[in-house]
Amino acid sequence: MGKAGSEGQQERYEMTSRTAVLYARVSSREQREEGYSIEAQIKLLRAVASNEGIEIVREFVEVESAKTAGRKQFAEMVTFFKRNRSCRILLVEKTDRLYRNQRDALTLEELDISVYFVKEGEWLSKDSKSQVKFIQDIRLAMARNYSENLREEVKKGMSEKASQGTYPGRPPFGYRNNKAERTIEIHPEKGAIAQQVFGLYATGRYSLLGLSKELRHYGASISKTNLHKMLTNPFYIGQFEWGGHTYRGVHTPLITPELYARAQAVLNGGHAPSYCKHDIAFRGMLTCAYDNSTVTAELKKNKYVYYRCSGGHGPCDLPRFREQEIAEKLGGLLRGVSIPAEVVRTIEESLGRVQEELRDKGAQERARLGRELSALRVRMDAAYTDKLDGKISAEFWQRKQTDWESEELRITSLISSLNEYKSDERLLNARRILELAKDAYFLYVTRKPAEQAELLKNVLLNCSIDAVSLYPTYRKPFDIIFERAKNQEWSGREDLKLCPPDPEVTMSLTINSL
Repeated sequence: MGKAGSEGQQERYEMTSRTAVLYARVSSREQREEGYSIEAQIKLLRAVASNEGIEIVREFVEVESAKTAGRKQFAEMVTFFKRNRSCRILLVEKTDRLYRNQRDALTLEELDISVYFVKEGEWLSKDSKSQVKFIQDIRLAMARNYSENLREEVKKGMSEKASQGTYPGRPPFGYRNNKAERTIEIHPEKGAIAQQVFGLYATGRYSLLGLSKELRHYGASISKTNLHKMLTNPFYIGQFEWGGHTYRGVHTPLITPELYARAQAVLNGGHAPSYCKHDIAFRGMLTCAYDNSTVTAELKKNKYVYYRCSGGHGPCDLPRFREQEIAEKLGGLLRGVSIPAEVVRTIEESLGRVQEELRDKGAQERARLGRELSALRVRMDAAYTDKLDGKISAEFWQRKQTDWESEELRITSLISSLNEYKSDERLLNARRILELAKDAYFLYVTRKPAEQAELLKNVLLNCSIDAVSLYPTYRKPFDIIFERAKNQEWSGREDLKLCPPDPEVTMSLTINSL
């Protein structure tokens, strides 16, 4: 690529030190991670420097919009020029790579440096002719207009999307984006937890902090602040707010408006959770089988704890129970989810094979996608070179670039989803559940009532009681384990084999194969 500009510019260029700074920029993190645009800029600028006999002493790479001032690498480059008066050349691909705002343009002008816009074939300095500066001002105005117009179009597109009932942003906890169908769907694991958030909080028995602690039994870690955001978000009943307007979403609601209203009432102080200075172990874990009222507890003689029906629906036949009686009854439920030690060993061996198969399958798929991505980028680089050499038209390049970038995004999204899938962690949780099922009753009888209650919360979803019996509802996957233990179906069944699940299959589904 030859030198460009007037004779005056050429003379200034010859007088300038033969050292230069390289500046490359893209406007999105995705472009940086994919590496294509940045690499192409650096390759081009290094080649120009080599042809012109210029030594590049520093390279500044930026992944940030140039619409407004304040870029980190740009600021560091300015500082470098101020401290190194011997270096007065800046190489950049084109105007909109360097700046899209007037403030940054003036900052560079005050440095008294020469800027070479390689693709535009133009040298710019304080000594440039008025026509050159005028052309550069036009390019800057066009670059700024492009940013403004792009912002307006994005806002317009998102508003139109919202008006059609599709939330334009990232959905809240409990949902996920379906990239293939461009829809929002309920997350298979987190959706159930989100439902539990509203269900538990609407009972009025939990503060936000208490609810945050309770959710750990469900394998979820959600802070008080995020819980408040969830409980006040109408997205869960099929609505969302965007641009100051409320829209009816096309996504599936997770909860009913009635449950949402009850949670709001508690949040606004309608049903504050009650507290007691005494530790009552099994509080809130039982309901009356006669009238579905809560089984409450009371302290007698500041020493003995008795459980009884709260009488929410009038007089009830449920007798009072000492805490020791309740503890023994609940402990018996853990016998129902006990897995023989030899069965646990067999299943753990199967889980080990599953883990290895998942790792191999994931590695093979990542390698395949990596080869596909590399081949695509080689094709893009070759086409870009052909465009620079004039072998293909700019229109053809733009059309193919759009297709290639779309395909590149698809492949990188698949690679990202494979990297995010934590099969090791899921299988580790599966092993923990098996160990708990094997030792739950022994652990229970060796602990104090408060610790027994915590153990039970890992196994039971809820439980009702009458004068004689308990009627438990087990959490997943303990409900499956209970059915197998009841029928002693531990061997001789084809579905005892654990096949490697796809990356979207959850830990609970793996355990459901027991």
